[in-house]
Amino acid sequence: MAYLAGMDYSQIITMEPGKRSGKPCIRGTRMTVGDVLEYLASGMTHAEVLHDFPNLTEQDILACLSFAADRERKVELVLA
Repeated sequence: MAYLAGMDYSQIITMEPGKRSGKPCIRGTRMTVGDVLEYLASGMTHAEVLHDFPNLTEQDILACLSFAADRERKVELVLA
Protein backbone atom coordinates (compact mmCIF):
# COMPACT_ATOMS: atom_id res chain seq x y z
CA MET A 1 0.00 0.00 0.00
CA ALA A 2 1.44 3.38 -0.98
CA TYR A 3 2.09 6.04 1.63
CA LEU A 4 -0.40 8.88 1.13
CA ALA A 5 1.48 11.85 2.53
CA GLY A 6 -0.71 14.90 2.44
CA MET A 7 -3.88 13.12 1.34
CA ASP A 8 -6.72 15.64 1.08
CA TYR A 9 -9.42 14.08 3.22
CA SER A 10 -11.39 17.33 3.64
CA GLN A 11 -14.18 16.12 1.35
CA ILE A 12 -14.38 12.76 3.15
CA ILE A 13 -13.93 13.55 6.85
CA THR A 14 -16.41 16.10 8.20
CA MET A 15 -17.23 17.47 11.63
CA GLU A 16 -20.73 18.72 12.37
CA PRO A 17 -21.71 19.94 15.85
CA GLY A 18 -25.03 18.04 15.87
CA LYS A 19 -23.68 14.76 14.52
CA ARG A 20 -21.99 12.30 16.89
CA SER A 21 -21.11 15.15 19.29
CA GLY A 22 -18.97 16.86 16.66
CA LYS A 23 -16.59 13.93 16.26
CA PRO A 24 -14.94 13.56 12.85
CA CYS A 25 -17.21 11.41 10.66
CA ILE A 26 -17.07 9.96 7.18
CA ARG A 27 -19.15 12.19 4.88
CA GLY A 28 -22.79 11.32 4.66
CA THR A 29 -22.63 8.77 7.48
CA ARG A 30 -22.61 8.64 11.25
CA MET A 31 -19.47 6.47 11.17
CA THR A 32 -16.65 8.22 13.03
CA VAL A 33 -12.96 8.08 12.30
CA GLY A 34 -12.61 6.50 15.75
CA ASP A 35 -15.06 3.75 14.81
CA VAL A 36 -13.01 2.82 11.75
CA LEU A 37 -9.74 2.95 13.69
CA GLU A 38 -11.17 0.71 16.41
CA TYR A 39 -12.28 -1.87 13.83
CA LEU A 40 -8.84 -1.87 12.24
CA ALA A 41 -7.07 -1.98 15.62
CA SER A 42 -9.19 -4.97 16.64
CA GLY A 43 -7.73 -6.89 13.71
CA MET A 44 -10.33 -6.37 10.99
CA THR A 45 -8.91 -6.02 7.51
CA HIS A 46 -9.93 -3.25 5.14
CA ALA A 47 -11.89 -5.87 3.17
CA GLU A 48 -13.78 -6.97 6.29
CA VAL A 49 -14.68 -3.38 7.21
CA LEU A 50 -15.87 -2.74 3.66
CA HIS A 51 -17.91 -5.96 3.69
CA ASP A 52 -19.57 -5.11 7.02
CA PHE A 53 -20.19 -1.48 6.01
CA PRO A 54 -20.90 -1.47 2.25
CA ASN A 55 -21.52 2.28 2.22
CA LEU A 56 -17.80 2.82 2.95
CA THR A 57 -15.03 2.83 0.36
CA GLU A 58 -11.32 2.08 0.50
CA GLN A 59 -10.74 5.84 0.13
CA ASP A 60 -12.85 6.40 3.26
CA ILE A 61 -10.63 4.04 5.25
CA LEU A 62 -7.46 5.67 3.91
CA ALA A 63 -8.89 9.10 4.74
CA CYS A 64 -9.48 7.97 8.35
CA LEU A 65 -5.90 6.76 8.60
CA SER A 66 -4.56 9.97 7.08
CA PHE A 67 -6.71 12.10 9.38
CA ALA A 68 -5.43 10.17 12.42
CA ALA A 69 -1.82 10.50 11.27
CA ASP A 70 -2.22 14.26 10.78
CA ARG A 71 -3.80 14.60 14.22
CA GLU A 72 -0.91 12.65 15.75
CA ARG A 73 1.64 14.90 14.04
CA LYS A 74 -0.14 17.96 15.44
CA VAL A 75 0.01 16.50 18.97
CA GLU A 76 3.73 15.88 18.55
CA LEU A 77 4.29 19.50 17.46
CA VAL A 78 2.43 20.88 20.47
CA LEU A 79 4.39 18.70 22.89
CA ALA A 80 7.78 19.49 21.36
